[in-house]
Amino acid sequence: MIFLQLFWTFLKIGLFTFGGGAAMVALIQNEVTVHHHWLTTQEYTDILAVSQMTPGPIGINTATYTGYTAVLNAGYGHGLAIVGSLLASFAVILLPVLLMICVVRFLQRYRSNHYVNSVFQLLRIVVVGIIAAAALQLATVESFGQPAVSLHFIASIVIFVLVFVLSMRKQSPIWLMLGSGLAGLLLYGLV
Repeated sequence: MIFLQLFWTFLKIGLFTFGGGAAMVALIQNEVTVHHHWLTTQEYTDILAVSQMTPGPIGINTATYTGYTAVLNAGYGHGLAIVGSLLASFAVILLPVLLMICVVRFLQRYRSNHYVNSVFQLLRIVVVGIIAAAALQLATVESFGQPAVSLHFIASIVIFVLVFVLSMRKQSPIWLMLGSGLAGLLLYGLV
């Protein structure tokens, strides 16, 4: 039963997510942690961190890891969890690929149409809002720590602000991830 639910859930996510993988983050989180309860918020946050660090699109990586973990959490073995990860990955890209084939053909024909350009202008604004909502949904106790534990909480906020500022200054994401990982190891691994 979980396989059908995984396929249907990620098929919907793939169809209704505009703006790429970053825009999928909030929708995937809502579906897998709130609606289906396949993962805890902590598990999803961990999966999202790994998905961001591994090569490839974040939306597909998140679907892959989520499918695997959801099947494992449902009590199945690692072999069936691999099937779950493949199923979620396939479902999340199936409809967008078919839709893009149609959209590309349409855009080639109506590229200079004023109404088409207006729709895409509006979609850009909506995508920024969706990505901002995803970022705010990740600002949880699991991500930043308990405010009562002042050292971890303050360090998490400082690391977040520092990485945000450095990202805006076009610093290499690789160095930011390595530096953040080292800071996390020092802060959480040694304390």
